[in-house]
Amino acid sequence: MKKTLTIRIKTFDEALEDFRRTYKAVQAGKSAVAEEALYFTSIEGARNLLTRSRLALLHAIRRHRPRSIYQLAKLVGRNLKNVQTDLQLLERYGLVRFQEARGDGNRRVKAARVPFEQIAVKIAL
Repeated sequence: MKKTLTIRIKTFDEALEDFRRTYKAVQAGKSAVAEEALYFTSIEGARNLLTRSRLALLHAIRRHRPRSIYQLAKLVGRNLKNVQTDLQLLERYGLVRFQEARGDGNRRVKAARVPFEQIAVKIAL
């Protein structure tokens, strides 16, 4: 079974109502079910996160499993600093996780990993 991250586009009112329902359930002692999803109030918000270059990073990580951020930057032909900045943003949204690895000469490096095999976008009508 493929692990999927769902990106949902909801109106602000819909997102607020979901938050209210979850808050009331927790107050009543019910457990809240954590869903691996991201929520945006507009398609533009999702587009701003999932730019072409960031999607290329996610694809390269899944396909090639680079041993370091430096190796990833070389794979995608981008500046190391820009790749690091994009990876930090993707990590903040849960699209990338880091793990320590051993690089050349036994030095420690960070390797980026994508915990999902696919991303699904769902838009409420």
